[in-house]
Amino acid sequence: MKSSEAVTAGHLLLFSTTTGYQLRMFAEAARQLGVRYTLATDRCDQMDDPWADGAIPVKYDDPAASAAQLAANAKFTGVMALGDRTTFLAALTAERLGIPFHPPHAVEASINKFLTKQRFQAAGLLVPEYTRHSVGDAPPSVNFPCVLKPIGLSGSQGVVRANNQQEFDAAFQRIRKLLSDPTLTHRADPRLSFIQVESYIPGKEFALEGAVTGGVLRVIALFDKPDPLEGPFFEETIYVTPSRADAATQDAICTAARRGVAALGLSQGPIHAEMRVNEEGVWLLEIAPRSIGGYCAKALRFQGGMSLEEFLLRHALGQDLSGLNPEPGASGVMMIPIPKDGIYKGVTGHEEVDDVIITAVPGQRVRMFPEANSYLGFIFARATTPEFVVRDLRAAHQKLTFDIATALL
Repeated sequence: MKSSEAVTAGHLLLFSTTTGYQLRMFAEAARQLGVRYTLATDRCDQMDDPWADGAIPVKYDDPAASAAQLAANAKFTGVMALGDRTTFLAALTAERLGIPFHPPHAVEASINKFLTKQRFQAAGLLVPEYTRHSVGDAPPSVNFPCVLKPIGLSGSQGVVRANNQQEFDAAFQRIRKLLSDPTLTHRADPRLSFIQVESYIPGKEFALEGAVTGGVLRVIALFDKPDPLEGPFFEETIYVTPSRADAATQDAICTAARRGVAALGLSQGPIHAEMRVNEEGVWLLEIAPRSIGGYCAKALRFQGGMSLEEFLLRHALGQDLSGLNPEPGASGVMMIPIPKDGIYKGVTGHEEVDDVIITAVPGQRVRMFPEANSYLGFIFARATTPEFVVRDLRAAHQKLTFDIATALL
């Protein structure tokens, strides 16, 4: 299949938030393919098409009503959800329209860290000790080391390791403060009222990108995370593929991911999984019912130059992509770390970097992890081996100097 081959059949309903810059990549891929699509976004429903794009305003905090509204339009033949917040509404809408997608119960479990652990445990997968606590509770006494996680946030936002009771109490209060931020409390999301505490899992961390068709997981890429993620915070940096793990470890990871997909009940669409591996085996951390976040998808490309966005758009419209494989060679991405809290002013040295996207905007307030929910930008590299990719990403990052002014509170 050629990347330039147009898609003339089908009409895609593309779910996104108004702040999601991943939308630009999927929308551009759809335009290049000739895919008919309609946006569903959480924009103000009192404004008459302010961006002149024909988008349908939806409320992600009222998925039942929005799904009923969308399902009244039977022209759609496929759905695509970008980011965690959009996935449940996409699932409800697809179910009402009879469009193949992950079922609502599976998405609900996937985006809730507590329900995810319950499903994994019931399936006999390796699961750490875990407990759920209301943010209004007094911090409990637990075994150490442990990791605290907001149940309803994604990525590494709000994730903190604690090695003793003093660190635990401080982390609990810090997450409680994060969850009280008006940018989160306006969502009226009951998941944001809980903090999960898990025993810390030592080991190497990996990420897996895949697509599920009829309940069967196809592994697209397995990423190594070469930088140690040991805490106290878990800001991710480099992803590189193919993995340098031995064949037995890679097979074990893929087997665990397939068991996890089955345990959650995911059946049709992209998935992004995170896991840790140690001498006890593979510990699935999460399986999100969506593709890799941000601009990280640029690190993956298929034979013929097809992007991951194009692959997933075609998959959502029911095309058979079984004969399409990733390009040979190695590739990777660095999510550019945020060196300090403050106001982003600009960057120098980026003109010396071959492939970099700066997503931070001058005047934007940036925060370090665990409060952060984004990065300064993304650096990409391709080479003959993963080792060369990692080398090139680190060298490129060294050329960048970020100007971040201290923010007045």
